[in-house]
Amino acid sequence: MPKFSPAPTVAAALLRMARDRADMTQGELAARAGVTQQAISAYETGRREPTLPTLLRLIEATGLELRMQLHPRDRHDDALAAYLASLPPADRAALERKARAQAEAARLRRVRGA
Repeated sequence: MPKFSPAPTVAAALLRMARDRADMTQGELAARAGVTQQAISAYETGRREPTLPTLLRLIEATGLELRMQLHPRDRHDDALAAYLASLPPADRAALERKARAQAEAARLRRVRGA
């Protein structure tokens, strides 16, 4: 079983989510978008970063559209980062292990259709 790895960039995460929602393989998306499977893989792993027009075109090829809005900044993430930085290293590592386990469990539920 492949090791779970979170998407390295926002574009990678968006593309991967769109492809998963469309239940498409990288090859199917590549054929529909007129690019190579290797290009899709490079975008999803963060080895390459698509331009915004390219990302929009790829997501559109999944049958979805990307909508963006501007909102006031939510400082929740800053507060969470400060809290995590204040924890002892062992406690922080335990929380990170728990988060990885939860993400893997969610991924398996998606893969298995549960």
